[in-house]
Amino acid sequence: MEYAMRFVFQSTYCSTMVQHCESHNRSVQVVNLDPAAEHFDYPVMADIRELIEVDDVMEDSFLRFGPNGGLVYCMEYFANNFDWLESCLGHTEDDYILFDCPGQIELYTHLPVMKYLVEQLQQWEFRVCGVFLVDSQFMVESFKFISGAMAALSAMISLEIPQCNIMTKMDLLSKQAKKEIEKFLDPDMYSMIDDSNSRLRSKKFKKLTKAICGLIDDYSMVRFLPFDRSDEESMNMVLQHIDFAIQYGEDLEFKEPMVKQKRESWDK
Repeated sequence: MEYAMRFVFQSTYCSTMVQHCESHNRSVQVVNLDPAAEHFDYPVMADIRELIEVDDVMEDSFLRFGPNGGLVYCMEYFANNFDWLESCLGHTEDDYILFDCPGQIELYTHLPVMKYLVEQLQQWEFRVCGVFLVDSQFMVESFKFISGAMAALSAMISLEIPQCNIMTKMDLLSKQAKKEIEKFLDPDMYSMIDDSNSRLRSKKFKKLTKAICGLIDDYSMVRFLPFDRSDEESMNMVLQHIDFAIQYGEDLEFKEPMVKQKRESWDK
């Protein structure tokens, strides 16, 4: 029995990938794990709001939580009721399931809830891959890229699963911005040190920035893929990397990620 699953942190991404997979006659299911979600433009096989909802928690006169506290409470309640999720998932073979997760970064870096979920899914024999999404419009400057890379690295270390890091909304960038952001897809971290240090006055922060950039560059720990909703090849490349990470469809002919194939053709 084969299971495949990936975490995603944005409903727009889910919607795009569902449409893309359906156009290629590929069956995909979606599970909503955001208790604060409002609507979807795609069907979901399970919705956490059937179990607990942020608005109900915030309106509870005893709890008196705000939006962030209410979300954390909902996710901790969910972690204590994984049997609900198990009953929703069923035991269908060859399921490819997208889990649409809340976007609050602390759920993946500071709190153990999502880690518990990963461990539970692995016990249910799911192959798990995290998909970490960062808005490309945020990543057009060196110091912002370093910040985004550290957030992605923190989530990867916390969850301890294969992770694909994606720059979303590439289709919204201008031609000039797309050219500028290309350097962040295969970054030279040491050149970014100079760019970032020009903004820093503190010698301590300069040393810290240099150490962080060196860590990322020396071990190739964080790389980003571009995601352009208007580009079929871009969507195929992202999907292929995720499939490769979880070895989805391992009985089929083995395929290497598209980026590697392109680089080999360039070398020739």
